[in-house]
Amino acid sequence: MSSELIRNVILKRGVPIGALALLLAVPATVATSAAAETPACGSVLGTDSLPAAFAAASTTFDVPEDLLAGLSYTQSRWDGHDGTVSADGGYGMFNLLDHAPTLERGGTATDSEREGASPLDRAAELTGLDESLIMADDAANVCGAAALLADYAGPEADADVPASYASAIDRFSDSDRFSERVFATIRAGAERKLADGTSVALAADPTLVQTATAENDPGTDCPAGLGCEWIEAPYAKSDPAAPDDTGSYGNHDLADRTGEGGPTIDYIVIHGTEGSYSTTLNLVQDPDYLAWNYTLRSSDGHVAQHLDPKDVGWHAGNWYVNMHSIGLEHESYAGTSGWFTEAMYQSSAALVKHLAGEYDIPLDRAHIIGHDQIPGTVNGNTASQHWDPGPYWDWDHYFELLGAPLGGAATTDVQAGDLVSVVAGSADNVQTLTGCSYRDATTGAATTGCATDTRVNYVDAYAAPSTTAQKATDPNQKTSGSQLVSNVASRITSGAPLVVVATDGEWVQVSWAGADVWVRNPAAAPVLRLTTAATLGNAGAAPVSVYGRAYPEAEAYAGTDVGVQGISALEATIAPGQSYVVADDEVAADYYNALTFDGSIPGDRTDVVGTTDYDQLWFAHRFVYAKASELALRTAEQNRNAVEGTGAPTVSGSARVGSRIEATTGTWSRSSLTGFVYQWLADGTPIDGATESSLTLTPALVGSDLSVRVTTADPVFAVVAQESTATRVQPGTIDELLAPKVAGRASVGRTLTVDTGAWSPEGEVAVQWLRDGEPVRGATKTEYRLNGHDLRHHVSVRITVTAPGYASKTVVTDAVRVTAGTAPHGHGGHGGHTLG
Repeated sequence: MSSELIRNVILKRGVPIGALALLLAVPATVATSAAAETPACGSVLGTDSLPAAFAAASTTFDVPEDLLAGLSYTQSRWDGHDGTVSADGGYGMFNLLDHAPTLERGGTATDSEREGASPLDRAAELTGLDESLIMADDAANVCGAAALLADYAGPEADADVPASYASAIDRFSDSDRFSERVFATIRAGAERKLADGTSVALAADPTLVQTATAENDPGTDCPAGLGCEWIEAPYAKSDPAAPDDTGSYGNHDLADRTGEGGPTIDYIVIHGTEGSYSTTLNLVQDPDYLAWNYTLRSSDGHVAQHLDPKDVGWHAGNWYVNMHSIGLEHESYAGTSGWFTEAMYQSSAALVKHLAGEYDIPLDRAHIIGHDQIPGTVNGNTASQHWDPGPYWDWDHYFELLGAPLGGAATTDVQAGDLVSVVAGSADNVQTLTGCSYRDATTGAATTGCATDTRVNYVDAYAAPSTTAQKATDPNQKTSGSQLVSNVASRITSGAPLVVVATDGEWVQVSWAGADVWVRNPAAAPVLRLTTAATLGNAGAAPVSVYGRAYPEAEAYAGTDVGVQGISALEATIAPGQSYVVADDEVAADYYNALTFDGSIPGDRTDVVGTTDYDQLWFAHRFVYAKASELALRTAEQNRNAVEGTGAPTVSGSARVGSRIEATTGTWSRSSLTGFVYQWLADGTPIDGATESSLTLTPALVGSDLSVRVTTADPVFAVVAQESTATRVQPGTIDELLAPKVAGRASVGRTLTVDTGAWSPEGEVAVQWLRDGEPVRGATKTEYRLNGHDLRHHVSVRITVTAPGYASKTVVTDAVRVTAGTAPHGHGGHGGHTLG
């Protein structure tokens, strides 16, 4: 192989070449306490909450309060970041830039209204506040932004017409379409619990009209309305005079990933640029550098696409992952304490959701991955892999934007053998890290120090169940964990699933990087939730190797003109008895050979596909590949977490036909168990449709032995059932709703009528007239004509009600004494019926 070819292979295959060599601009110092009040900001600086500051600033500068809330949420999600600088040189929750916006796309970079003082300078001028205070103090930042919004909008803006502020809002960013993103935030509403525990909410206003629609450049692969720009990454020879079969070219490879030629697109990699947007664009257009698929700008979320998705970018530091991934570079610096703007989060999520749908990529943490999750390619180089997007990228929030939240509530109901996943996105999960080092954009002075008590996207793993114990060691990283911002050795990121080995109070032991390590899961702020998934375990007596690539077996290269690619095991192994969660059980065993500029040598631009069955495993901070044949599989169904019934369900209510009875769930060994299925049984046989917690007893059930079976229906727990003690169903009781009553004059020759009353259930009603308590033969109608036999006797009615499944109900009306009647004129005798 020529030296040119060797150079190109090294560049692409992941031998460390350093990060994007760029530095972030941050202030040398920031003020931490309020300066003297000024007439303009006095009422704002005196507030004790963010909503109060918005309200005071709105009143002071006559600007809409919801615009202030929506603008700051779209920039920072209401996070001031302790005065540290954003990727694009902005400060505070409004990301007030310390330079004039450049409008790198949009054609108005030379407009006079966009030139001159930076937003930060202008805010200080308008309010009389020191820039350092506006940068570091939340209330001062709110006041400065409100003053700036009013100044940019001018007197023609109408506080009752938010759209009249569109151009003013645009001036807070590098985009003339930024206002529409802010208006979208207001239309949808927002809420967040801040790091200090307070909650802030912006009520949704769906009536706010859309002011603009962004168009994507032709040829871009983006969702409609995102406004993607095409800035091509060159495919070019390093030396234009070199022959076309040179191996010295850049900055990506041609392929057929969206067609039949493979390889497939299986991952989307989230990167941080470690440099400004403009410098990053310069790099991606350098044929001697690297290329990725998209770059996203911090200030407004603007997206530039560089590669056709069919081609292979050089961005992951691992050729196998390059082959199968799309790379998104986000303007950011991994150590800047969380300074990813909401505008960029939203654009990124919209783009990723689009790409995942188009290329059938699962929206989960095993396929939407950080650069920091990608393993080294060979024994020894994992430690030099990049660690962006870093500990401050909010995976929980990001997956909410993707419409695929990482999971339910955290719990302390964890025991050995369970599968759990990390929930690290809580506002309570904060860390103060070390090693943040940047260069001030204005002075060039070096500054160090990470923001204090900033929420992070991980929990630490320890060698023993104590926060004073050494943090866990990842053999692949060749180090144990520390507070250094770049050290991922002991960090378990949000969404990562784990197999529980043991518990000790608030500590949970899990398998991690070939060892069993401890994670603290405090009751006051738990960080683990129960889950279920397939696992691969080492059932043998010897350690099992893991790999950073899933290349095919040697036999697969036969007849391809492609040299066999060796695959070496990484440092860490799966110890006997250990199990790890399967991230993907359909990993392609392949190698895409791309060595020359024109693809002319035999075997070039060939995807060699093997038959080795690899699985991707959640192993440590970085995933690994393992050969399924060397491990024992347990399915997700087999891995449902154990639960036992500790007390049978009970039934309350009267076990009589017509009554409604209620079943309890019984008691169970797991407090976090939710979801049950009920099945009522008659003489041990399921009753059709009787699957609720309560049951109304029907006549068909009379005399049967009734019980209820309660079965767990929580997807993370095993299916276990408990059955109640059986109870004999008794006939129901017919209830009298309205008493029967006899009406009419009780005289011989007159007719009496009985109202048979009202009953529940209605049933069949039988009537029997009584004379002195004895049945009158044949008198079974609701009317009865009194005759001489009734004279001076007492007449009443016996009402008998019957219904299937119910005990019959009999009542007798009050008796009436029959008197002599007045014979009609011209007639004698008693007349009427003669009833014996």
